[in-house]
Amino acid sequence: MTITKDMSIMEVVTKYPDTVPVFMNSGMGCIGCAAAHFENIEQGASAHGIDIDQLIAGLNEVVGEN
Repeated sequence: MTITKDMSIMEVVTKYPDTVPVFMNSGMGCIGCAAAHFENIEQGASAHGIDIDQLIAGLNEVVGEN
């Protein structure tokens, strides 16, 4: 697995721009917000009530690591 729940949101978006639609479609439309710069994926998902395992699976699917 390439992307993990403890990676920062901006780290993932910067390294894997194709993940932006996955974040947006899951309900994390705040990719450009200040919190995205310091929150990890798990924290962001929790704040938005998103299933972290499903989100991580979707992100890794996009980058070809499932």
